[in-house]
Parts: sequence; C-alpha cells; structure tokens
Amino acid sequence: MRKLIYFVASTLDGFIAAPDGQDPTGIGFFVDEGDHQTEVLTEFPDIIPAHARAHLGLTDVENKHFDTVIMGRVTYEPGLKLGVTSPYAHLRQYVVSRSITESPDPAVEIISEDPLAKVRELKAEDGKDIWLCGGGKLAGVLRPEIDELILKLNPVIAGDGVPLFAGGFESQHFTLSDTKIFTSGVMHLTYVRKSA
Repeated sequence: MRKLIYFVASTLDGFIAAPDGQDPTGIGFFVDEGDHQTEVLTEFPDIIPAHARAHLGLTDVENKHFDTVIMGRVTYEPGLKLGVTSPYAHLRQYVVSRSITESPDPAVEIISEDPLAKVRELKAEDGKDIWLCGGGKLAGVLRPEIDELILKLNPVIAGDGVPLFAGGFESQHFTLSDTKIFTSGVMHLTYVRKSA
C-alpha cells in the first residue's frame, strides 16, 4: 500500500506560510540558499514544480518517491494567479477545494467532497507514494491518513502564520526515523507514524 507523506517546510515555531497564506517562497520566510537545496534537488526532484524543472536541469529526471500530489486550494492558488494551472505536471495532481468548482487544467482534478475517502482510495492503488504538499487545514483533515512526515525545519521563528496542522486536538505519535543537518541551519526530520 502506498503512503501519504506530508513533506513540508516549517519554521521552528511550526508555521508553513505567512499569516495571509502567502507563498513563503521569495518573501524571506524560509532559508532560500544553502546545502539543503542540493539535497532536495538530488533526493526529491519530484517536489520541484514543473515550470522550474527545465531551469534546474530536471526535465528528464524520474520521480524517486512520488507519483501523486494532493494540495489545498490556498496552496494551489499562488501559482494559478501567475497562470500556472498545472504546477506538478510530472505527477497526478489533486486539489481539495469547495470553492473551485471546475478545474482550470485537465491535468488537475478537483476534490470537492471527502478528501479522506479520496486519499484512502489513492493509497489502495499501486504506485509510488502520495505527496501532501499543503496546506495546514488540509493536513489537519488528512491527519488520520498521514503515514510519514518530512519536515524541512528552517532556523526561523515567524510568530504567526499558517500552522503545520490546523484542526481539533487529537494526539498522534510518530517515531523519528531520519535526521539530516545542513550547514545552512536547515534540518530534514523524517517521522513515521507509530502503529497503534
């Protein structure tokens, strides 16, 4: 069975975006440069958006971990405002939204009903793992199905913003399975859900 992996950048105080939901890329929210970027490009080329892959020499690079991505509307919209309707064309793309009634791109499927049911259906299929790329509200909804959490922990304190998980209180336990520390100050922490 495939795994749902929440692979996301976070501040030390647990925020993944600015308070207004603004895409943190380019606004100084996260550490943009450093040796942690090489790790992402070589080990996780799957998460590089389609419009940046050619520029980074990743056009013909195979996906190593994921063949499917699921994201919330707020995560999808910044690219959409720039005319990017299919941000991860190298993956099967799903956007969870009740306000987007029709997909702006045939390669993007809108999930307007129960996202948990859809994720369970996707996990039962054959293939590579499923990347949950954001946001915090969707992560809160899909929390029961998250098998692994990969945090790109940045040495930044934001004070406010979109939390890593939004939703009601319910503790779930994970085991730290891998740690990578970079000279940039960023750490990649991999956690696997503990079995019940």
